[in-house]
Amino acid sequence: MKILAVGDIVGESGVKKAVEVIPKLKEEEKIDFIVVNGENAAGGMGITRRIFDELIESGADVVTMGNHTWGKKEIFSFIDHPKIVRPANYTAGLPGKGYGIYFCRDKKIAVMNLIARTSMGILSENPFIVAEEIIKNIKDEVDIIIVDFHGEATAEKIAMGYFLDGKASIVYGTHTHVQTADETILPNGTAYITDIGKTGPKHSVIGMDIEVSLKRFVTSLPERYQLADGEASFNSCLFEINDENNQIMKIKRINIE
Repeated sequence: MKILAVGDIVGESGVKKAVEVIPKLKEEEKIDFIVVNGENAAGGMGITRRIFDELIESGADVVTMGNHTWGKKEIFSFIDHPKIVRPANYTAGLPGKGYGIYFCRDKKIAVMNLIARTSMGILSENPFIVAEEIIKNIKDEVDIIIVDFHGEATAEKIAMGYFLDGKASIVYGTHTHVQTADETILPNGTAYITDIGKTGPKHSVIGMDIEVSLKRFVTSLPERYQLADGEASFNSCLFEINDENNQIMKIKRINIE
């Protein structure tokens, strides 16, 4: 089985690029299951129903979220859709769900979304404890467990990888929008990469306008971020799993510019 994780979709150019690339890549690589992070898809903050539908129609099986889950008010009208997952460690009682279980080629695949706590500015439950509890409850009913850990700090992401090594099949980071080159299979068999990157404006500062970003850093004056224009790049990571024992066999970063 082949599973593709697509990096944070940023703005309309990112959506357009994802919708263009996903169907072709799915056919070329014979991909079975696709997870897309969509929390920056609508203007860089949140997601709309139109964009969600476009991503699903292009071939995405699940859309995960992050710190901008509630960025667009209309999210409340479809947050309970079975193919959208928001961070499981958000405050208890909030709408939506933190994980979903999906069927693909006679396999049950669990997709979990978590948000980190270091430098995220979001009040949330401990992601390590929440992840452990969810996995304890579902491990006997699923074949594959995928975790999208949405976080700022490299150390926190790496710690999560080792914490879930042997418990989850795949643990990957999102949020920082820069793909890392540390893809690996951890000692107990879990596939891990610190960040799968972004799908959005190529010439930008993590998807934002370069001049606006420079003004913020050079002058220290407040300046509202703006999405960058121009062509988009597509960042993702492909995981190949042995159908016989559900073990990770191969990890491959995919970048299309």
